[in-house]
Amino acid sequence: MNKLYELKTRLLAVATLVAITSYQCRAQDLDVPYVPTPHDVVEAMLDVTNVGPGDYVIDLGSGDGRIVIAAAGKGAVGHGIDLNPVRVSEAIENARKAGVDDRVVFLEGDLFEADISNATVITMYLLSSVNLKLRPVLLEVLKPGTRIVSHAFSMGDWEADEHLRVDNRHVYYWVIPADLRGQWEWQTNGRQFSMNVSQEFQKIELDINAGNQSVTVSDPLLKGERVTFTASERGGRTYVFNGRVDGRTITGTAHVRSGNSQSVETWTATLRRR
Repeated sequence: MNKLYELKTRLLAVATLVAITSYQCRAQDLDVPYVPTPHDVVEAMLDVTNVGPGDYVIDLGSGDGRIVIAAAGKGAVGHGIDLNPVRVSEAIENARKAGVDDRVVFLEGDLFEADISNATVITMYLLSSVNLKLRPVLLEVLKPGTRIVSHAFSMGDWEADEHLRVDNRHVYYWVIPADLRGQWEWQTNGRQFSMNVSQEFQKIELDINAGNQSVTVSDPLLKGERVTFTASERGGRTYVFNGRVDGRTITGTAHVRSGNSQSVETWTATLRRR
């Protein structure tokens, strides 16, 4: 009887050890301990991304669900992803208590394997090392204009569009930029333009010719799929271009000023080569 009891005890100990080790290995896949985001930081994250009706929010490493639940309270829908089934169950119960369980879903899974392509907003509280591993995925999968906000950790040399401090905590905000690299051509106000663009994340450098003459470029800005810049010719004529990047096309308007005359022209640029 004692031997049987001893055997059962050993088997139970082994089973417990295997379960603990299995869970620890899964948790270590992302090397992210669970630490909840304070509610005032949650509000700052949702404010900087301007979350509201029409948004689909995905929280990577969603914990107890507080970020997605707060987003649902602002009219958004979305889901959270977490490796820990205990946290997923807790988030589902918290959503039910908050009365938003019809607007949110919480899933157990690996954030690197999740389909995040439909998100309009990505939220996360991970680690710098995980952010850097995730960065190329975000840039490849997410549509230009998608907003990203991270509590505490940046993304290396991808400079944040905004950096906030909330009670000595950091909040970083980015917008996925369109790919503007390459040579573009268009015609505006009877002038033929060509533009070469070099780009690093949302930072762009433009080299523009009008006809056979180079023009001075100022105030280039790429934010999501929107691009604006001013081109000034030597004779005093200036063009303020504002457009939307859609793959290999930019469409928008150009404000043309020369002396006392001014006009608004349509603008359609085509990408000739990368």
